[in-house]
Amino acid sequence: MTGDGRASEGDEDGVRGARRIPGPRGAADDLDLAAVPLPPLPPLPPPGAGTPGEAVPEQSGADAAAPAGEDTASAASPDERDTRGEPEPEPAAPDDPAESEPEPHVCGPNGPEPEPDACEPAESGPEPEAPGADRTPADGVPAPASGSVPVPVPDPGPGTAPEPCVSAAPVLPHRDLQALLGAWALSVCSAEETAAVEDHLTRCLPCADEAKRLREAVGLLHSDGALDLDATLRSRVVEGCLGRRPARIPIPGWAAPYDAETARLDALLRDIGDADWDAQVRLRWFEKERRTDRWTTVGGVISHLTAVDGLLSAALGLDDPLGGGAPLDPTERTEASWAAGGSPARAVREPWRAQSHELIRTASFAGRNVAETSVSYGAFALPLQDALVDRAFECWVHGWDIAEAVAYPYPAPSAAHLHLMIDLAARMLPAALAGRRRAGLAGPARDLVVPGEPGRSLHLEIEGHAGGDWYIALDSPAALGTRETAVAQVALDAVEFCRLVAGHISPAEAAAGQEGDREAISDVLFAAASLSRL
Repeated sequence: MTGDGRASEGDEDGVRGARRIPGPRGAADDLDLAAVPLPPLPPLPPPGAGTPGEAVPEQSGADAAAPAGEDTASAASPDERDTRGEPEPEPAAPDDPAESEPEPHVCGPNGPEPEPDACEPAESGPEPEAPGADRTPADGVPAPASGSVPVPVPDPGPGTAPEPCVSAAPVLPHRDLQALLGAWALSVCSAEETAAVEDHLTRCLPCADEAKRLREAVGLLHSDGALDLDATLRSRVVEGCLGRRPARIPIPGWAAPYDAETARLDALLRDIGDADWDAQVRLRWFEKERRTDRWTTVGGVISHLTAVDGLLSAALGLDDPLGGGAPLDPTERTEASWAAGGSPARAVREPWRAQSHELIRTASFAGRNVAETSVSYGAFALPLQDALVDRAFECWVHGWDIAEAVAYPYPAPSAAHLHLMIDLAARMLPAALAGRRRAGLAGPARDLVVPGEPGRSLHLEIEGHAGGDWYIALDSPAALGTRETAVAQVALDAVEFCRLVAGHISPAEAAAGQEGDREAISDVLFAAASLSRL
C-alpha cells in the first residue's frame, strides 16, 4: 500500500474478486482481529436484489482471513504497516455525504431503472465462485467493482481458448426447413436461412439426401447450353430400349433414317412459336449450270414434304394426300399443293406427321415384301428402300433450311444414317452423269465397255465417321467402277458432300481435294449438284 491508500501493483491478488474498495485499513496479518471492533451489519437489500443467504465469493491472500460479516474492502493505514503491531482506531466516516461510501446499485423489479450498460441483471441465485476466481462478463473483459482501480487481465496462458460469440440463429421447424431446400440449392436463401438449413442438414439424413439431389439438378440448368439434342441420342435410346425388349415388329434398317429424321423435324416444329410458321424459308437447288432458289414459309416447306411423300404412300396402296390423278413429278406436285392452300400454317404439321407414321408402320409390317417396290418420281424411279432414304435426306435438308430461318441449331444426322444417304447419292451419280452427257453438259464417253465390266472410274473419298470410298463409273451407268481403273480422285467431307448434293453449294465452292483427270472431276461434281431438286 502507498501512503494515499491506493493498491500497488504487487497487491493485485489481494483485491481481485472484491466488489468495491471504499477505504484504507490495516493488513490482516498485522492486526489483532479480536481487538478490532466489528462494524454494524449493513441493512438488508430490498426485495428482488438478492437473497439474505447469498454467498460472498471467498478472497485470496490476506483477505481470506476476514470474517464473513466484516467488510472485506477495509484497509489499514500506512503507519500501522510500518509499526506492525500498534493498531489505530478506524477513522470515522466523513460528514460529507459525497465522501461517504456509495450505496450498492440495486437492479431488479423493485429497484430503480438501471441506466444503459450500468450493470448486469441481478440473479436470484448465483453459484458460489471458487477462491480467487475472476468475475468476467460475456465479452471476456473483467468488470471492475464500483470505485476500484481497473485491474489488468492476466494472460489465460496456452491451451485456453476464449468462448466463441454465438449469435442467435432462427430456429425453424422441420417442415419449413424442408421447404427451403429448393431455394437453398439455387443459392437464393438469406444468410440466416442458409445457416439454419445447413445446420439442419448435419442432423437430418433424409433432408441431406434431398439437398444433394437438388444441388446436382441445379448443375443441369445451364442457360448457355445448346438448345438441340445430340443427333445420335434418339438412335441410342431406341437401341437401348430394343436391347431390353425387342420390338415385335421391328423397323427395317432402310426405313430407320426416315423414322429418325421425321422425328427430329417434328421436334423442331413443336418447339417453334406460331409467328415462326410464317418465317421466310429459302429453298435452294441446282439446275443445269447454276443454282436456283425459291422463297416460301415454314408451312410451305411442310406442305412440300407432304406432297412428295405422297408418292411413297401411293406405291404402298395408301391414300395420296393430293388425291387421284395427281402428277408424279415432285416439282409439279409441290406447285399443286401450294396452289390449293387453305390450311393455316401450323395445321399442316399433323397431316404430315400422321402420313410419315403410316408409311413407317406399313413398311415395317410388310418388311422384305415391299423393299423392292418401285416408287416413280416421273422422270426416274427408285425402289422403296432407296426412296425412304431419299425422303430422309430431303427431310434433313429442309429441316436445316427451316432451322436457319428461325435461328435454331440443327446438327447432321447420325453417322450410320448419313452413310446410307451418301451411299445412295454415290450410286445415283453414274445415271446423273449419263443424263448430263445426253444433254450436252458433260464430256463425251471415252471407253465404252460391256455392261458389268470394269471401266474408267473416279475414286470418291468421303471423310469422317459417315464416309467411305466409292468408285464412280464415268463412261456408262452399267460399267463397274474399280480402284484399278480410277483416273481421278476427289476427297470431300461428309456434310460438305451432302450440301453439294442438296444444291446448297456449287461445285466451285466445294472444298474438295482433287487429283487426276480434271474433266472427270468437274463432270462428277456437277453431276452431284444436279441430283438436287425442289
